[in-house]
Amino acid sequence: MTTVVEASPKTLLVTGAAAVSVLLWGSSFVAIRHAGTEFSAGSMSLARLLVGSVLLGTYLYFRERPTRASWPARRDWPPLLACGLLWFGVYNVALNAAERRLDAGTAAMLVHIAPLLIALLAGLTLGEGFPRQLVIGSLVAFGGVVLIGTATSTGRAETWGVILCFVAAISYAVGVVAQKPLLTRLPAAQVTWLACMIGTVACLPYAPTLTTELRTASAGTIWWVIYLGAFPTALGFTTWAYALRRSTAGRMGVTVYAVPVVAIALAWLLLDETPARLALVGGALCLAGVAISRRTGRSTARREA
Repeated sequence: MTTVVEASPKTLLVTGAAAVSVLLWGSSFVAIRHAGTEFSAGSMSLARLLVGSVLLGTYLYFRERPTRASWPARRDWPPLLACGLLWFGVYNVALNAAERRLDAGTAAMLVHIAPLLIALLAGLTLGEGFPRQLVIGSLVAFGGVVLIGTATSTGRAETWGVILCFVAAISYAVGVVAQKPLLTRLPAAQVTWLACMIGTVACLPYAPTLTTELRTASAGTIWWVIYLGAFPTALGFTTWAYALRRSTAGRMGVTVYAVPVVAIALAWLLLDETPARLALVGGALCLAGVAISRRTGRSTARREA
């Protein structure tokens, strides 16, 4: 007889927060497509992070009123710097630059080795181990990404573009694993804001280019950049941190495999880009892999309740 474990309200909130991040990050590919016509990789990253930092800082000031006692301890700054510099800084610039050299399919395949790296690093450094369902789900979802990449790839693979994708994937994975322990000691919004600020400072060398491009960019393109900073960055990274605090890094990493599915759906709806049948099969595999990885037994459900 199969025992059905009901999801607790907290588990539903975690799932909902993860879903918000996936939806917003999926939409960012459409926004980057528009903004990339008038903004270069570095200036787009700086503008996005500036908007995110201002909005998150405003929220913290008026809503949470952080005190000196709640400020990160000395031991928190090395992982904060790693998260901010790598995930918010290097990842954004590297991915934006890579997508100028590679087609979307190839970039998707290369960047989405990151969830596998997250599961590996979390298992080795955070003591999460390698649960069977996580491993199976990761491999199934990665197979889906490969199918999506095969369906949308043009076969062009420039060497620097490939290198930049690997840099983005490694930065992403290390940043997530560095962020996880911080969330046991600090609020999610505060961790996100500080990491975003660190990424902003790292991207300041692109300020002259951003100033020049803002003068010539159309209002519509500027609004797309503001959207990137307000939603995929400020809101998306905060809901991600909320969910990551209450789940494992490995399982949250696999959740990201749903991002290409959302990106395909939104490109279909908003850009009239009809996906190939193989891409649809790949999307189904991605979702199946995420579902497998997030299945929990009774004991796990009790721990997360």
